This record gives sequence, structure tokens and C-alpha cells, in this order.
Amino acid sequence: MNILALIPARGGSKGINRKNLITINGKSLVEHSIHHAINSELINRVIVSTDDDEIAEISINAGAEVPFLRPKHLAEDHVLDLPVFQHALNYLKQEENYVPDYVVHLRPTSPYRKKGWIDSAIDLLKSNINADSVRSVSEVQQHPYRVFDIGKDGFLEPIMSHREKEPFLLRRQDLPKMFFYNCVIDVTKPSTIELLESMTGKKILPFEISSDDVFDIDSNRDYQIAKSLLEKR
Repeated sequence: MNILALIPARGGSKGINRKNLITINGKSLVEHSIHHAINSELINRVIVSTDDDEIAEISINAGAEVPFLRPKHLAEDHVLDLPVFQHALNYLKQEENYVPDYVVHLRPTSPYRKKGWIDSAIDLLKSNINADSVRSVSEVQQHPYRVFDIGKDGFLEPIMSHREKEPFLLRRQDLPKMFFYNCVIDVTKPSTIELLESMTGKKILPFEISSDDVFDIDSNRDYQIAKSLLEKR
């Protein structure tokens, strides 16, 4: 099977300057994701999608391919993942007649992945022909049953009142399990991206990861916490 790891790593960033190049344990964030992909037993091609010459050079030296530079209009702050992946898959199909069976999305902002996670997530999607994608999730720590909106009248409105009359009063042990998307691993069928025009589709399988093992770097605070904990490991 052709299993492609696609790592989006643009040069700009809002929260941290040149975020994809900041280092933990002597490696930049983009290098961590490249090495995770290379160490997978199932992934057989690793591509970095970037608009940045320095990131491209570092990625190639780390063992990834950079067959194209991403157009600048696809590297702006507001651009979502879908057009970036559509661009990459279209390029590979048109220029190389290459169509992967599965696409593994590895964000550089997640610098920690245990060996075996990626392959397990790929196997999960391979084992279910009806699924559109797999997304890694973790059990929530701030439970939605205890979350409120503030209404126009200024009063608190529990967002889960459609499930329970007073959801915020349930005991901790009675709260149902709920999960958040942790941005560590996505596995998607190319048909989901091309035909459904979605990164996930509607039939999404969960790949569960303990929240203790999740590091998602969006701010300098996230970076300092991840750097401290991962360098101790």
C-alpha cells in the first residue's frame, strides 16, 4: 500500500515566531514529526508541505521530501487544512501519477508520539471499510456538562441541557465519557479529501490517547510546558 505522511509546516505563525522551527531535545518541531513518520513501519513516503525555504532544507536533511513549495496564498493564517491537502494530492497526482491509499496528517505542533501509535491508527482505518477517517482523541478534563453559555439576558445557560435538566450537578463519577480532538494523529482516505471535500468525512473512528501524553503547542506557555516535560523524559 502507498501510505503517505503529509506534514504541513508553513513559515509564518501567530502565537510563536517561526513556530515550526523551535526546538525540543535538540530537534525542531517539524523534525520531530518527520522522524515519527520515518519510524512508522507502514508509512512509505514522507512529504512536508511548506512555503519556506529554510523549513524545506531542514525537512530534506531530516529525511523528508519537499517536491513543491506551497503557494503563498495557501500559507496564510486563515487557511484551513483542506485546501493544503487538496493542493498536495493534486500535485502528486498530476506531476507523478501518485495516489496514496491513505494519508497520515502529522502536525509539527505535536512533538510527542509514542512508537506504534501511528501504525495502530492506520490499521484502525484499514480495518473499517465504512470509515472516512481516524482522529486521535483524549478524554476531556473540563467536562462539557459543566460548561455554560451566557445568554442575552446575562444568565448562565448550560450547553448540555438538551441531555440533562441540570447537567452541571451530576457527580464526577456519573459524567458520561466525552472526548476532545487532540491534534496528534489523523489518518484519512484520499477519497474523503477529494470527493467529500473534507478532512474527516462524517464517519470518524476514534484513536484514544491519554491526555497525559498529549502536547499541542499553540502558545509560548504550551511550548515551555512541553519543553520542560519532554526534555525530562
